[in-house]
Amino acid sequence: MSRDRTNNRAWRPKVTGWQQTPPTAVLILADGTRLEGHGIGAVGHAAGEVCFNTAMTGYQEVLTDPSYAGQIVTFTFPHIGNVGANDEDIETVNLAALSGVRGVVLKADITNPSNYRAAEKLDTWLKKRNIIGITGIDTRALTALIREHGMPNGVIAHEPTGQFDEASIMAELKAFPGLEGLDLAKEVTTAQTYPWDQTSWEWNKGYSKLDNPDFHVVAIDYGAKRNILRCLVDQGAKVTVVPATATAADVLSHNPDAVFLSNGPGDPAATGQYAVPTIQKLMETGKPIFGICLGHQLLGRALGATTSKMHQGHHGANHPVKDLTTGKVEITSMNHGFAVDADSLPAGVTQTHISLFDGSNAGL
Repeated sequence: MSRDRTNNRAWRPKVTGWQQTPPTAVLILADGTRLEGHGIGAVGHAAGEVCFNTAMTGYQEVLTDPSYAGQIVTFTFPHIGNVGANDEDIETVNLAALSGVRGVVLKADITNPSNYRAAEKLDTWLKKRNIIGITGIDTRALTALIREHGMPNGVIAHEPTGQFDEASIMAELKAFPGLEGLDLAKEVTTAQTYPWDQTSWEWNKGYSKLDNPDFHVVAIDYGAKRNILRCLVDQGAKVTVVPATATAADVLSHNPDAVFLSNGPGDPAATGQYAVPTIQKLMETGKPIFGICLGHQLLGRALGATTSKMHQGHHGANHPVKDLTTGKVEITSMNHGFAVDADSLPAGVTQTHISLFDGSNAGL
């Protein structure tokens, strides 16, 4: 069903003195929904799958998370950009890929930052990273639409003149295939093997390095975040990062004590074409293997389970997960649009955690 929200709360004219300024950006969804607002960041068009994120903080980390490759993120929290942006709070390891979101949807305009770590305004930072955005959108209404109908494909167009090439926008929207069947890990992974020894940020210290690790972990990079690698180092690990296409022989050549399967974007069924055989060979060695996000889904497929596209995905910092072994409930940070099908788990593989939002699998 087509919904034109041009004349409702989805767009409120921006007022300059006594004069209203026309919209300079538009978000068009695959079902025909059209939302007009004001452009931020880069100028041009960006097509992707539209999702929503419920986190109130950490927007810069969200925008640079490689797991968001191919997606347009709607922030449910209305005020984004208040603390500005800097060169430290980014999750992308592969800077050459500039991996992360394709577009961003906000409720309120970006204001001047107020934070001692701010290096620049978020709008300026978005331009540098070629991320297209739109403000003035009723993000609550858009979130409700996604919850009801699922994550749609969409296009953000930012034209300062307010003149939109409708034919070009619709052609780009129709050309975007969606995330099912896409192997995006190859687009965001590292091109070469490298060591990682940086720890998490600390007050008055910043980032530091681990000098005397206790054990060695090889991390397969399907779109790894910096803070995930830092967490491994925080636990005393020497970390060696290898590309997503690394073979089992490549991984074992580093003589690891354990193997980590990172987060990442795209469809695990597609990435699994080359990743699953590698994981299965690594499983034969008996070495501990731990996967999160895409890595968890790939591990599930390697164990014989199937995966499927989720209705609205899990994107936020407040997701309750239940440990079925202990009964303990934990609040987690999540970002994934695919899940392991619990009813497809073979004998000998046990579901250990579930999401309390929708009952989907959250651990094996």
